[in-house]
Amino acid sequence: MTLAPSRLRQHPWYNAVLALIAGAATSLSFAPYNIWPILPLALALALWLTHSAPTKQAFYLWLSFGFGSFAFGISWVHVSIYRYGGLPLPVSMLLMGMLALYLALYPALAGWLTARLRSRWPVWNNLALFPALWVLTEWLRGWVLTGFPWLWAGYSQAMGPLKPLAAYIGTLGISFLLAMLAGSLVLLVRKRWMSLPLLLALLVVMVWQAPKHSGIERTGKTVSVALVQGNIPQSMKWDPNALWPTLLKYMDLSRPHFDKQIIIWPEAAIPAPEAMVEPFLDNANKVANLNNTAIVAGIVSMAQTDFYNSLIVLGNAHQPQQSEGDYQVNGSNQYRKHHLLPIGEFVPLESLLRPLAPLFNLPMSSFTRGAYVQPNLQALGYRLAPAICYEIAFPEQLRDNVNAETQLLLTVSNDAWFGESNGPLQHMEIAQMRAAELGRPLLRDTNNGVTAVVDEHGAITARLPQFQEGVLTADVPLVKGVTPFYKFGQWPVLILSLLLLLLCTLLPKAKK
Repeated sequence: MTLAPSRLRQHPWYNAVLALIAGAATSLSFAPYNIWPILPLALALALWLTHSAPTKQAFYLWLSFGFGSFAFGISWVHVSIYRYGGLPLPVSMLLMGMLALYLALYPALAGWLTARLRSRWPVWNNLALFPALWVLTEWLRGWVLTGFPWLWAGYSQAMGPLKPLAAYIGTLGISFLLAMLAGSLVLLVRKRWMSLPLLLALLVVMVWQAPKHSGIERTGKTVSVALVQGNIPQSMKWDPNALWPTLLKYMDLSRPHFDKQIIIWPEAAIPAPEAMVEPFLDNANKVANLNNTAIVAGIVSMAQTDFYNSLIVLGNAHQPQQSEGDYQVNGSNQYRKHHLLPIGEFVPLESLLRPLAPLFNLPMSSFTRGAYVQPNLQALGYRLAPAICYEIAFPEQLRDNVNAETQLLLTVSNDAWFGESNGPLQHMEIAQMRAAELGRPLLRDTNNGVTAVVDEHGAITARLPQFQEGVLTADVPLVKGVTPFYKFGQWPVLILSLLLLLLCTLLPKAKK
């Protein structure tokens, strides 16, 4: 039996397929494609499909949209499950699909509540209610079950025109504006065309004025840095026989760049507990002091029976001086990762899950959580606010670890788990938005890419190619001042969204 085109459009599966395609298309708005206009257009299509739909139908249409968005947008998750988790390809794809379906519940919740609470006034529904719910559900997704804030709509602006606004309203605030833009497109189709030009004019003025009032200015000083990309194969990363060749490789790559003030090694560049490699660390500490430099290195640190994914500083913390230096095993000038990655760094219900598959017994998957707020690392007198790998996706955590004296943001990672997928490139754009929000230059050092230097506006100023060893050197301009986002964080946009949602409950409702 076949359906004519006119009847097909009335079929409940027709809109569901359209919503799924629209959601899948949003992946093109993020790295490496960066076609940002697709995202508000896709949101507008989903809004149009549900503008008068019953609440139950709206839920399923937005669930289809969300599943398409995450199934394509985070398809890279299955790479680590299949390649390193020891599970067959069909099982890894199934697990990735289950994750995408869970994440799709958040846009589905936003769509369901939009349909349930919509008032008689379409302008209000599209320009206030939907953006508020979209932002609140994105925030929830970044918090519930330790959070997964990947693919927030605002990240599509890492290479987009709205990025200057991140210093004021953060990534979630930009998500709000993109949802408003989607709503105004729906109103345009419904012949309420004034909202779109007015919103566009407002955005143009905001973006034009943003750099003038961000509170950030350059000091005229620079710091010279060298970011070392070792490109160690993941299969060798935790092989005991590869430990010393790995350590020597990082030292050999660094040696020609000891004239730089700060040298960075990536996450777990030293893939062994700190106490196990004391002779190497002692030698590297002396070499750094002799050359008036500091080495910030990823390592596994240990306190009693607890292991931490850490960063330590070899050389002098406070100023160049040829002495024994300030480094001590388990000293105070180190950072211990707080926001651990589920399965990769800790296993919930581990007594039940670890026996099931190699996926739940990956190397170094029993880390202990560090403190939420920790002092900045000090390297040769410079203050660095660190975030290890996944932590860079949590804006409030990094913000809470930045202070007025912080000069650089530092994030290190090992994205070799995700091969040649889009995951590492999306990770890079997330880091760019942290720099734009907090108005600080950012150093990102990884095992196999993307290793890059980002300026205080979130623009990449230098980078290394992926999947090859190398050293990125740069003179990084320093800045002073603080951004409005540093002062207030995400609270203004969250409070605004809650107030708009509260107002919605007081308005006359549209007929169902």
